[in-house]
Amino acid sequence: MRYRTLGRTGIKVSPYCLGAMMFGALGNPDHDDSIRIIHKALDAGINFVDTADAYSRGESEEIVGKALKGRRDHVVLATKAHLPMGNDPNQQGNSRRWLVRALEDSLRRLGTDHVDLFQIHRPAPDTDVEETLSALTDLVRAGKVRAIGSSTFPASDIVEAQWVAERRGLVRFRTEQPPYSILNRGIEREVLPVCERYGMGAMVWSPLAGGLLTGRYRKGRQADSHRARFGFKHLSDERRLDAVEQLIPLAQKAGMSLTHLATAFAISHPGVTSAIIGPRTMDHLDDLLAGAETTLTDEILDQIDAIVPPGTDIGTLDTAYHTPAIQQTALRRRRPDERSAT
Repeated sequence: MRYRTLGRTGIKVSPYCLGAMMFGALGNPDHDDSIRIIHKALDAGINFVDTADAYSRGESEEIVGKALKGRRDHVVLATKAHLPMGNDPNQQGNSRRWLVRALEDSLRRLGTDHVDLFQIHRPAPDTDVEETLSALTDLVRAGKVRAIGSSTFPASDIVEAQWVAERRGLVRFRTEQPPYSILNRGIEREVLPVCERYGMGAMVWSPLAGGLLTGRYRKGRQADSHRARFGFKHLSDERRLDAVEQLIPLAQKAGMSLTHLATAFAISHPGVTSAIIGPRTMDHLDDLLAGAETTLTDEILDQIDAIVPPGTDIGTLDTAYHTPAIQQTALRRRRPDERSAT
């Protein structure tokens, strides 16, 4: 496997990053089986593992910790904090109070004294980014974190964080973890160019578009799968399914599976360092590893562009982040008494 440099950190990582979201109650509750999957990925040359405290409420981190015993020094280990970890309103978010506690809990579950990459899982508009970066800087200086990153941050938030870090002498985000696939190419407009401008590595999630680019979901067919049982709306979006129907024959003509077309596409962009793959079973991992050496010609990429133009999102993932300006009605509509004002 040909390794890539993670932004300007100097850290070498595999073009596939093993995502651990499916290890634990959310996906595969069998710890021994999950550990075998992790070991096989490492044996295949993947040296980058990404998890989060919120994945099965810490169970994923516990599984990863068990799997890495005796192998920790050879793995670039990443985790995340922000999502709720309890009913207490302060057991979440990007405050110093929570991030320090969240990291301590993650290190305990992972069975290590440091993580190579500590990421902020989502933006927190109610928290000053200087507060967040100041806390993360102290964790880096304490030796508990090697580098910090963001996840699913809008381009404007990434730029603001870079400016605050420079002006306040704080450690800056070295990576961004955005969603990216053939069906969701919106980050090509601003997020990836911004990451390249600031020397940030990009480790993209959901390269299979939440399962749509596996070929198991087809127009007019009901798919009984693990993901379908969660009731994700993006799996039945007609616009997305129409694109899938055009991509399947393209993959077949190129002599590859839709899965391999999708993962190869995700790591073909020069701004992308790694694509996060999240197998739930050994069969899933075997299929993904079989396409590790797949590369796409300019002709195939041009045909993909014709189906889904660059910088375009076809529908949205149910798990996508939407800014308050979009989510909150009051922020995009004038009050009735203001609408007639001149």
